Amino acid sequence: MDRLLERLLIARKALDTLQELVSITRPTPVERDAAIQRFEYTFETTWKAAQRYLLIQEGLEVGSPKAAIRSAREVGLLNDTQTQLGLEMTDDRNLTVHTYNEALSKAIFAKLSTYAGLCRWWLEEMNQRVKRGADHGSEP
Repeated sequence: MDRLLERLLIARKALDTLQELVSITRPTPVERDAAIQRFEYTFETTWKAAQRYLLIQEGLEVGSPKAAIRSAREVGLLNDTQTQLGLEMTDDRNLTVHTYNEALSKAIFAKLSTYAGLCRWWLEEMNQRVKRGADHGSEP
């Protein structure tokens, strides 16, 4: 459980760094690239936290971001619309990691606020469930 709580905290801190940049309306190329880098590590820490959550709390073992997103929908952490957005987010993260294209960077930057909102929701849902489980477990 301690490792799960640590992963959730790390993901939240990563998300906070992303939030610093996503609201910039006219980013410089450096700000845009920094935001995309922050998106990449926020995505990684979020799905890894979900992977740990699913194993510890739900007994589900997942090995990829898309499997984590689909499993999160199965256990009610994400709804169908959020799941579709999460799968799109995964595809965009894969594009940013493996290619550089300025037009693509601009298009992905425009989605980062929405992606940050999804990560925030997902992390909050996991945190709330862990807290409720801990509260329930402490009852006599």
